Amino acid sequence: MTLLSMTGFGEARDQRDGLAIGVEVRTVNSRYFKLHLRTTEGYGALESHIEPVIRQYVTRGTVHCNVSIQHYGSANDFRLNAEVLNQYIDQLQHIAARRDLDEVLRLEPLASLPGVVEELAANAGEASALWPLVEPTLHTAMGKLSEMRAVEGAALAADLLQQCQTVASALNGVEKRVPHVTENYRLRLEERVNEALASLNVTVEPTDLVREICLFADRSDISEELVRLRSHLHQFDEGMKLQESAGRKLEFICQEMGRETNTIGSKANDSEISLQVVEIKTALERIREQIQNVQ
Repeated sequence: MTLLSMTGFGEARDQRDGLAIGVEVRTVNSRYFKLHLRTTEGYGALESHIEPVIRQYVTRGTVHCNVSIQHYGSANDFRLNAEVLNQYIDQLQHIAARRDLDEVLRLEPLASLPGVVEELAANAGEASALWPLVEPTLHTAMGKLSEMRAVEGAALAADLLQQCQTVASALNGVEKRVPHVTENYRLRLEERVNEALASLNVTVEPTDLVREICLFADRSDISEELVRLRSHLHQFDEGMKLQESAGRKLEFICQEMGRETNTIGSKANDSEISLQVVEIKTALERIREQIQNVQ
């Protein structure tokens, strides 16, 4: 089976060319593709490069991606805000003069005050130029995400296969029971009619009984529904082998199986078939829940 779960996590980190690059990706269930992307301030221009890569791996589900880029401590990455520093000095000198304090101002402690030293944010051109360094780390994180989703997908496939086998087994039980439904109805009808005739002292034509039995057989005929349900089971099995996103197709097939099962239950008019229908519905509900996790 090639199913992929919609839930997973992957991360990767790298250090190169004076940069520390980190990527964390987490996916959760969603009917459609949604991307929530966060990048280090100043690197928003990378978003147009990041989304196409993520879409190569994920076609359905909500994706939370965090890309962090940090420069090693190079002096070129920081700027001294002279205006802010001068304001601090002016205020300190003013206070010292009012208090008649003989204080010597040193620049080193002033540099740690808020706003004095600023980290330079990358502009759009610089951010895009870093993409060749970020891309391999992103692919590594997405690869780890895919590995986790594949493992969970295999577990989903095993459970879905088991539930389909439950449906097939119950369907076999229904098919074995079908030939006896009309015969049992004929026996019950004859018994009731004979009891009524004995009490009322009247007769009924055999053709009337045959007509009633034929009408019942026609109303309770579920042969077409059984054939379609078998076909849907086969389509579901094939759908789980798709190389691309299978979740939506499996969801539709499961919905159709539910419709056929409801029709069988309403037309069969037999307690034993009704028990098998309950088994099928229970398995289909489990399938429906699990499909919500399939890409």
